[in-house]
Amino acid sequence: MARVTGRRAGSSGRRPRLRLDLLGLAAGVTLAIVAWGYLVLAAIDFGATARHDGKASAWLFLAVAALGAVLCLFLAFMLAVRIARALGLVGEPAPPRPKRDPNAPKGGKRAAR
Repeated sequence: MARVTGRRAGSSGRRPRLRLDLLGLAAGVTLAIVAWGYLVLAAIDFGATARHDGKASAWLFLAVAALGAVLCLFLAFMLAVRIARALGLVGEPAPPRPKRDPNAPKGGKRAAR
């Protein structure tokens, strides 16, 4: 078989490697989303129980399940951002700009004229 050469020949045959760090992050996102779904369903169930039966413990469980769902969704988003950074889809945040010297004159070159 003849080897294809030229500008559009394609890659040099490097095969993509399995990146275990990304695999772990993807597993973390999956687990956080599954936990979020479970906690949302539990919060709905506790809310219905609290509304119909009036049990104070159901209101407490509703609050705990809702807070847990919020935290799980936040964790999933944070892990997704780390995956995007590792893949190069999102760049690193820009460093903060240095503070302006308070003794420097206001304006630029035009104001100095």
